[in-house]
Amino acid sequence: MSMPFYVSPEQLMKDRADYARKGISRGRSVVAVQFADGILFVSENPSQALHKVSEIYDRIAFAAVGRYNEFENLRIAGVRLADMRGYAYDRRDVTGRGLANAYAQTLGTIFSSGGEKPYEVEIFVAEIGDRPDLDQLYRLTYDGQVADEHGYAVMGGAADVVAGYLKERYTEGSSLTAAVRLAAAALGHSDTEDRVIPPGHLEVAVLDRTRSQPRKFQRIVGEALTELLGERGTETPNPTAEGEEPEASDESPVAPPADPSDPLT
Repeated sequence: MSMPFYVSPEQLMKDRADYARKGISRGRSVVAVQFADGILFVSENPSQALHKVSEIYDRIAFAAVGRYNEFENLRIAGVRLADMRGYAYDRRDVTGRGLANAYAQTLGTIFSSGGEKPYEVEIFVAEIGDRPDLDQLYRLTYDGQVADEHGYAVMGGAADVVAGYLKERYTEGSSLTAAVRLAAAALGHSDTEDRVIPPGHLEVAVLDRTRSQPRKFQRIVGEALTELLGERGTETPNPTAEGEEPEASDESPVAPPADPSDPLT
């Protein structure tokens, strides 16, 4: 009778972390930038149907990188949790911090479980307040760690390169136009050459506190986006890489069945 190989807990966690990081790095980056009137999200995403940035609740947005079917399940579960909490208590009781904590518990449980593979996702949960100093931006990693970000944040793809570009050029309290142009330029920046990403390959959305409607989330597309970007030179879209999300996913983005033990379902 053969004996099973022993793998130390440290090595097991390292292998699972390496697996998740490799999957996330194959995707394209998502940039979140705080500007004077809210929080901006920009990602290179040629798909017009499979979104990386979405609305969760009135003042709360969700953005993700990684495997589309996995982060779409998380998004749907977050919408359900927000709706149930707002209906049972009050809409003001639905907060970005509460959603971030629930996501952290779920991702941490999945990562530490030996029965299934870790999620290959990183996500942003953002909430705007009545003033810029009340805005909240949380970054959650595949293992459930939560970071409170300020000013700007990047996840997925060449995150270090994009973050370095933003660090040198970000200005607090900038206008929406300046923030969009900075984020688009950062996504096209690389160590070898800079690309100009065409508007049709950019997914842009904002949480705008100046909107009169209770729902502050808005997508920026078409002529409005082209006007914000202005003249940027020759456009050079990046060809889809192998394993790129969301196009690489071969699974349907269907929410999992409800489980009473899961805080997000």
